This record gives sequence, C-alpha cells and structure tokens, in this order.
Amino acid sequence: MTTVAQNIVDTLAASGVKRMYGIPGDSLNGLTDALRESGIGWFHVRHEEAAAFAASAEAALTGKLAVCVGSCGPGNLHLINGLFDAQRTRVPVLAIAAHIPTSEIGSGYFQETHPQELFRECAVYVEYAASPVQMPRILRTAMQAAIERRGVAVVVIPGDVALADAVDTTVTPVTGTNPVVRPSDAELARAAELLDEGRRVTILAGAGCEDAHEPLMALADRLAAPIVHTLRSKQWVEPDNPYDVGMTGLLGFASGYRALERCDTLLMLGTDFPYRPFLPTSATIVQVDLRGEHLGRRVPLDLGLVGDAGATASALLPLLKHRRDRRHLEESLAHYATTRTKLDELATPRAAGEPLHPQYVARMIDELAADDAVFIPDVGSPVIWAARYLKMNGRRRLLGSFIHGSMANALPQAVGAAAALPGRQVVALSGDGGVEMLLGELLTLTQNRLPVKLVVFNNSSLNFVELEMKAAGFVNFATDLHNPDLAAIAEATGVKGFRVENSEELRPTLAAAFAHDGPALVDVVTEREELTLPPSIKLDQAKGFALYAMRTLLSGRGDELLDLTKANLRQVF
Repeated sequence: MTTVAQNIVDTLAASGVKRMYGIPGDSLNGLTDALRESGIGWFHVRHEEAAAFAASAEAALTGKLAVCVGSCGPGNLHLINGLFDAQRTRVPVLAIAAHIPTSEIGSGYFQETHPQELFRECAVYVEYAASPVQMPRILRTAMQAAIERRGVAVVVIPGDVALADAVDTTVTPVTGTNPVVRPSDAELARAAELLDEGRRVTILAGAGCEDAHEPLMALADRLAAPIVHTLRSKQWVEPDNPYDVGMTGLLGFASGYRALERCDTLLMLGTDFPYRPFLPTSATIVQVDLRGEHLGRRVPLDLGLVGDAGATASALLPLLKHRRDRRHLEESLAHYATTRTKLDELATPRAAGEPLHPQYVARMIDELAADDAVFIPDVGSPVIWAARYLKMNGRRRLLGSFIHGSMANALPQAVGAAAALPGRQVVALSGDGGVEMLLGELLTLTQNRLPVKLVVFNNSSLNFVELEMKAAGFVNFATDLHNPDLAAIAEATGVKGFRVENSEELRPTLAAAFAHDGPALVDVVTEREELTLPPSIKLDQAKGFALYAMRTLLSGRGDELLDLTKANLRQVF
C-alpha cells in the first residue's frame, strides 16, 4: 500500500520539486522514509529557520516551488521567521508542518501547538489534514495557492496521518500559469495624458520590472525620464540602463532622492515602495501594480492601474508623445555621476593596522566575483554596501531579506542558492552578528558540500542597530560583540577560513577564497564607526525615523555623535 507520505513525495516529484530542507523528527518519519528513493534531495540544516530561508532563496532564484519541513511543535515553529520572509518577498514556498499524534490533539500533549493558527499570518493558504481522506487534495490546493499567489502555503499533518495508507493515490503534477495583465484602453489613455502633461517625469521602477527591461528603457526614452530603482529591483533595472540615477530610500543616495524630489510627475512602475518620506508630496502620481489592493497605500494617487509592469509599459508607449525637453533627465544623470564619484571615493584602502573601510571590501568583492555571481547580503550595514557597490550586469543576482528585514538571512539563504544553482558562485556578505546568530549553518555547508563564499564584515558590533541608537540619542551599551576568530571557527567546521586585518591583504585573500574548491569564510576586520546616512531629506520628513535624526544632532545633542556626523556627511553631499 502507498502511504499518505509517499503520495506527498510522489506529487512533489511529479511537480518538479528537486529538494527539501529541514531537520528530521519522529513526526516526519513517514516523509523522510518516502524520500529515500524519490529523487528529491534531502538538505539537512542545523536550524529549521535556516530551512525556510533556504527554501525562500531557492524560490526567489528559480521562480519555482521550494519546500521546507518541520517536525511537530518547536520543530515547525522554528520555520516561521524564514516563512515570513518568503511570504513578504512573494515567492512560492510549501511548508509541511508535522503535528503531534491525532489522538492527542487538544490534550496539552508534549510539544503541542496549533500550527494552522501560528502560520496563518505568514501564508496564503494553511490547512490541517486530520484524515487520509483529505489527501492529496489539500496538498494540491496548497501547492497551487503557493505558485499562483506567489506566497507560502502550509500543510499541517500529524505523523500518524502521514504514515496511514492513502485513500487516494492519484499523483497530479501542479504547475503554474503565466497570464498577461494590463489596464483597460481608457485607463491607458488617461495615464498617457497625465504623463504627457508632466514637464519633469521620473520613473520609480520596482521589483515588478523583472521582465520589463526593454519596454522600461523605451518608456524612459519617450518620457525623457530618469529611472530611480529600489533595492529589490537593482538586479533588473540597473544593467544596461542609460537612464539609471541610482537608488533612493533608507539605503539609497542623493541622486535617486533628487530625481524624485524635483519631478512634477512620478510613474511608480511595479513597486510598492514603502518609505513615504522619500516620495514627492506635490507631484502627479501614476502607480502600476499587479495587486490592485496596493494602489495608493503609500501616497495619494492621481491614477492607479492594475497590470504587469512590462505589459503596461508596452501598451503605454504608442500613446505617448516623444518628449523633446530632456533637461530633467540630463540634470539627473549629471547629479548621479557626481554622486557616484563621491561614493567611489569612499571605497579606498587604509593604512596598515587600520580597520578596513567596508566600502572598499564591497568594491573588491564586486571586482573579483564572477559575472554570474549570486550576492546575498545580511540585513544591516552589509545591505548598504551591497546596494552601493555591487554592480549588476543582467546575469548577476541579488537577494536578501529586503522586506521582512530579518537579521542573519545571508548564510541560510546562501544554502538554498547554492543548492538550487550548482555551479554558480554564491557570495554571502555577512555581518559578524548575522553569521554568529546561525553559526551552525556552516556545518550545513560542509555536510551538503555547498561551495558558498562568506565574507564577514567584522566590526565587533551590531553596527546598524548601534547607529540607530546613537541617532536617537541613546547610549549604545548593548551593541558590542566580543567576537572569537571567525576564521578559526570556520576551519573547525570544515569551512576554509581566512582572516584579513590590513587593506593590502584583501584582494589576494578574496581571490584565494573565491578560487577555493569548497565553502570558504573570509573574516574581515572593518571600521566600526563608518557612519552611513540616507540621502538628503527635508527635516519635516525626518519625524518618526530615528536614523534621520542625525541631521538635527548638528545642533549639539551629543559631542561624540556630532563628530561622527560631521566626519561622514560627505557620504551624502
């Protein structure tokens, strides 16, 4: 007889699933046993949070359904942080959450939780399979929901149900669709009218522009519009883009902010950009998003359109006049060139014995990494350096916990990236606090023979938290990290370890690490007080943002922070 667990595995295999991330447990015995001859690989992690992050990365890179599992109670509860990341990034992930024996549910049994309630906020579909008769329909429904709604689906199943004989042994492959969505003709005509009326049009291009590069470039040319990109769209919008003026937002810089501030008409294309203080307050705004419920939730709109970014841009093009006045574009590009030069001037080596500038570390990573490398920065200061110094070329990929904003995402996501894309170079830009939080996943790299390269920005602090605390006027007594030799720890786990304490050592050490046949960790001692500011913003927009309060500290709130702020203002102006 075929068990329910065997039918689950057969359905996953027929649907193209190649691997599963998790930690075994008795409530998962049926599932792990069914995997033995399935062709689906088992990737044993050291913490279930890493399993969910790995699945999130795989789904983001491949666009296909990825799977993680957790045993009953604490086992599947550990998945939740990585699943929140997948849900907010809008990638298709199936989580199989094992449950305690059916006969014990509701009795306060050992390890009892209620997964169907716990996961509801971070999923597009959650269902509890209490009986074999419900399967495989629940599984198919969950998979279809995850794929079509681009989110997390959770199937909660007790171990005894998974081991039971299947009532229905049907194996039905579950695949996705690829519809084309664009606004109505009347809505497109109105959008063209508003855009043609503008004298200084700027495009804010988001992650929805993934497959829209050609029509986006044509649209920018027709409108003579500079293109500002978000962090998530950097990999899609930045390459081969003569209209690019950089980023804005918390991690952006002055040229992106300026192109938005000075426009009289803004086209938000494929973006739900969340940082309202960086959006113009008096411009005409047209927003295009595939999810209609997201229209206008950041700023009031003059027109909201539901559609794919590429399909909508293509449909708009024939309706638009060719703009002859290109001063706004030319001025924005000139400002970007100046801003870019100032940023590059910060990415320089230091004297022997001095901690390295993190900008210089990021620049060297960019220069030495493969043309098709996958970069994964930790949330915190590594994301800033990745955003500002890693160059995208159309083949490179950049992913991270950019919406959920979870610390320690880089190492576990690198596990999923390396598993999903064997042969591609995967480079994690880790903070010292981030890599230490899930340090056990170094063992995951060695056990699964994943040649990930980790570059650790070791500044002995929770640096971004520290900067926020200083900005808000708090004493940063809680952010110190007393780090061991991370390279030595890496060696103990089977990962090749390197340590860099001088700028002149960086290039040859990175080159050796990247050339190493296996996983490698480069522990780089970086400057602790390398202050990073957001782009120029108005003081009245700074309210509610502790980081922005650095501007106001110039009036004298704290001598130490005043000195730091003055020393680093050149990063903005």
